[in-house]
Amino acid sequence: MRTVGDILLALEDDHDRGVHHEDSFVSWSVHVRESRRRAALLEQLLPPGRPRHFGVLLDNVPEFSLLAGAAALSGTVLVGLNTTRRGPALARDIAISDCAVVFTDSAHRVQLDGADTLPDGADALPDGADTSTRVVDIDGDEWKLLLESASAEYVARDSSPEDLFMLIFTSGTSGHPKAVRCTHEKICGPGQMLAERFELSTDDVVYLAMPMFHSNSMMASWSVALAAGCSLVLRSRFSASGFLPDVRRYGVTYANYVGKPLSFVLATPPAGDDADNPLRIMYGNEGSATAVAEFARRFGTRVIDGFGSTEGGIAIPSTPDAPAGALGRLPDGIEILSPDTGKVCAVAEFDDSGRLRNAAAATGELVNVAGSGAFAGYYADPAADAERIRDGKYWSGDLAYRDIDGFVYFAGRSSGWLRVDGENLGSAPIERILLRWSGLRQVCVYGVPDPDVGDRVMAALVPSTDFDPEAFARFLGEQPDLGPKQTPSLVRVCASLPRTATFKVLARTLAAQRWDCADPVWYRPRGASGFRLLEPGRTPD
Repeated sequence: MRTVGDILLALEDDHDRGVHHEDSFVSWSVHVRESRRRAALLEQLLPPGRPRHFGVLLDNVPEFSLLAGAAALSGTVLVGLNTTRRGPALARDIAISDCAVVFTDSAHRVQLDGADTLPDGADALPDGADTSTRVVDIDGDEWKLLLESASAEYVARDSSPEDLFMLIFTSGTSGHPKAVRCTHEKICGPGQMLAERFELSTDDVVYLAMPMFHSNSMMASWSVALAAGCSLVLRSRFSASGFLPDVRRYGVTYANYVGKPLSFVLATPPAGDDADNPLRIMYGNEGSATAVAEFARRFGTRVIDGFGSTEGGIAIPSTPDAPAGALGRLPDGIEILSPDTGKVCAVAEFDDSGRLRNAAAATGELVNVAGSGAFAGYYADPAADAERIRDGKYWSGDLAYRDIDGFVYFAGRSSGWLRVDGENLGSAPIERILLRWSGLRQVCVYGVPDPDVGDRVMAALVPSTDFDPEAFARFLGEQPDLGPKQTPSLVRVCASLPRTATFKVLARTLAAQRWDCADPVWYRPRGASGFRLLEPGRTPD
């Protein structure tokens, strides 16, 4: 297994391919030279006696890639800072990841306002820990002077595949983000695997529009381009309307996604020549079965939706024969275990209508029973490590069930269990059913307190047309695989859903707001078949 530095240095003599960003182009040869310069600069800036960690608070701009190269060549650790966080929350991320320096620009520096105060919950830092951080603005004159003082002849330090290369924060959808340790091998491995799997060559062009502080971009895009030795296109921030024009402009053949970008692109007005484009492969995860199929049809490309997480403890590859909605076949060494008993869950049983009959017995947590997989732990967080690794097994926190043929279906996050009338329900199967409604663009299902006991099922909907509660109620009643306990009794109609920077829906935010929101909320009284509009300030029956 090679290091990130190995695959980058292999491109040192390539003057034809490189990094595109808007109207700029940096060849790989220049990229390597400038990464050496920044590696030399890091040697100057990072103080002795502290972890050699630096933060990057930038959009997908060439400087992010150059600094990643500098980390690879200098044996330092790049900390990807979430560009949607600010103030004390951002201060927490910087402090717990031991950033001695943060590189940012004028567009993001304002997010550091108030970052001199740590939030509640950050008191787990060691007593006397040095949390001072130097901030360098790459738009400023200081940056130019610093670069002029650094040599592009820097000799790369030796690194091993097991060495730490990057800290990548989890999305924080179920609590404070945790810094995941990403080794050189963890970044290189997926890049090499995907480049080989899809037979990418130097003639291909990789498109990166997901945020570079996230694992999806670094493992399924940036390192893929390095491994294939092909050009890379950086989009500062994802744009649904800009996606197809970019694909055509740069000749993109491979792109990655995470979450809802497929749906966002599909929401753009269709044209008769949508399939006239060079895109061959769209690879990612968390795309709905409907969006995957429609995107492939409309744009004439192959869409592969896999399953994985930043931690890397479990990966489930997609297979062509997988039924609609399935992640793929359960790999060797991965089981679905009961979080309560630790035993293997029952095989899912379906009635003639396709309804899961034994949800409580079949739904469990995806567990790597063979070990930790690619999970290298969280940074300086032994309690979080212990939550993930128990009895030598990696517990993912992801719920699933499997059918008789071994195909796996995602059932939600363990933090998102719904307890309805004494039965545990997963949110993902309900969401998959609701997405069949033609008038629906996006959905999130979550639990809100039932006045008696347990939860009521609530759904936040983003409709594509005016919401028709009567039509929606009829639709629910026509779904043979939607059980009575799964049927939403509360519906919030939204213009958009709260999301992380990587497009994951913040279900906990919606659940905390319940029906106390500015959006219209429809509710179904007990025993009724139709919905009524909930008056502001009123509690549903």
